[in-house]
Amino acid sequence: MISVLIVDDHPVVRQGLRALLEVQDDMTVAGEAGDGPAAISLAESLRPDIVLLDLKLPGMDGVAVLRPLRAAGLRVLVLTSATEPSAAAAAVRAGAAGVVYKDIDPAALVRAIRSVHDGNVLLAPEAVGSLIRGSRADTLTAREREVLAGIADGKSNREIARLLRVSEKTVKAHVSAVLAKLGVQDRTQAAVYAVRHGTA
Repeated sequence: MISVLIVDDHPVVRQGLRALLEVQDDMTVAGEAGDGPAAISLAESLRPDIVLLDLKLPGMDGVAVLRPLRAAGLRVLVLTSATEPSAAAAAVRAGAAGVVYKDIDPAALVRAIRSVHDGNVLLAPEAVGSLIRGSRADTLTAREREVLAGIADGKSNREIARLLRVSEKTVKAHVSAVLAKLGVQDRTQAAVYAVRHGTA
């Protein structure tokens, strides 16, 4: 059962999301929050599998809420009406595992929650542009491309090492090189790059 914490400042949106999720056989609503501080407090006490987070919140914006949630090891799927690519990019940089927009089809939202829960990175295509602009994949070696493909598949360093028959330490070095060459900060951004550019 996937437990979901709904964070949105509009009660009618929270009510609609709760109704959608509670009819799913594999989902349960852990709780609801209408602002950033409440979201952080509830997330830390409830430890939901997924936090469904709006970026436009009173008092504390969603990106600021994201950082402590990610630091606590929680997976966050951003559901926002903020369609500027820069907002989505900021959310991913702060640790969001996915970004989708509020005009998403309800069935697609349910699939997105399941996908993020399974460890995948999920971004609405419109959200990716500013995140990867200026990055370069043509400087990656063949081995670094193999490591990037492993990252895009959600594999750990240990799993990639086993797959490529090299040490975990070697994989870690390759991961660092991949992040530096692509100009991204973490594995999530590297995976997004790989998916967007077909390098995985």
